[in-house]
Amino acid sequence: MTLQTAQHRAGAGFVFKTALGAGLAMALALATSQGMAQTTYPTKPIRMIVPNAPGGPSDLLTRMIGPRFTEAWGQPVIAENRAGATGLIAAEMVYKAPADGHTMILMALTQLIGTLMHQKYMLLSDFAPVSMVGSTPFAIAVNPTVPVKNLAEWIAYAKARPGELNYASSGNWGAAHLCMESFNELAGIKLLHVPHPSTPAATTALMGSQVHAFCPAGASVATLAKTGKMRVLGVTYLKPTKLMPDTVPIADTLPGYEMLGWFGLETTKGTPPEVVNKINAELTRILRTPEIAERMIGTGVEPATSTPAEFASFLQKESARWGKFLKDRNAKAEE
Repeated sequence: MTLQTAQHRAGAGFVFKTALGAGLAMALALATSQGMAQTTYPTKPIRMIVPNAPGGPSDLLTRMIGPRFTEAWGQPVIAENRAGATGLIAAEMVYKAPADGHTMILMALTQLIGTLMHQKYMLLSDFAPVSMVGSTPFAIAVNPTVPVKNLAEWIAYAKARPGELNYASSGNWGAAHLCMESFNELAGIKLLHVPHPSTPAATTALMGSQVHAFCPAGASVATLAKTGKMRVLGVTYLKPTKLMPDTVPIADTLPGYEMLGWFGLETTKGTPPEVVNKINAELTRILRTPEIAERMIGTGVEPATSTPAEFASFLQKESARWGKFLKDRNAKAEE
């Protein structure tokens, strides 16, 4: 049947033209709404949820970036600290927020592990990835009384003493725990895990010779290493980093070993792609300004940008890696 014949049929012509007109109107409305989302966002204050207490890296980064969004868009950016439950409290707030890009959250490896442990508010599937923000290395350090100067000597020393040496962490299945466990597995050594309630407590235990090793964020040990209170053996990047220029990568001794501390921005799932892309473009511009880059380096974080798709791919790989790691060890969330 031709279009002309259909339009001249009684009744059918009206239905056809009405449907056609409705379809065109719908398409026009969708295009208009998408265009408005791109050009008018944001239309109200933006909430940037911080899943940690004030003063930590996520909090500092949020308060660096937030004012730059305000300068660019003219809307206040409000940083809200919602610590607790390994980031799940903060994640729930963003998960339940309207899908309009006005509520964002700075996620990190800690939140990824927490969501994997609880199988709730998954970073890849339950939010809209916006961009990587930065990365930071961890570093394996030993008490200075341990008679080793490098990683090869540490591995040999530990292999000769199976079950006699121990290491600290800042809590079960936290980043420091995963760092040492993944290292020990690849190196073929066995150490006793001694969890502590916090990074400062674990650091004190290492300096006080209560434990032999620890793997905290690199920025937290760089100064202490210079005082001789601990000996840093390797950094968890695949390549040397300006954050710890005098420390060799662990991968130089154990090829392929890598563990990134990272930060990435997400918003509510279902947020229009045009809004996500607008946030991504402005964030990329912010992170590439020399002042922000310098300030981030000063806090121990290297700026890192990505497209939303690249960040989603990164989250997929990280989720698969650590999800399998935790499952293989029958790791359980602490209630």
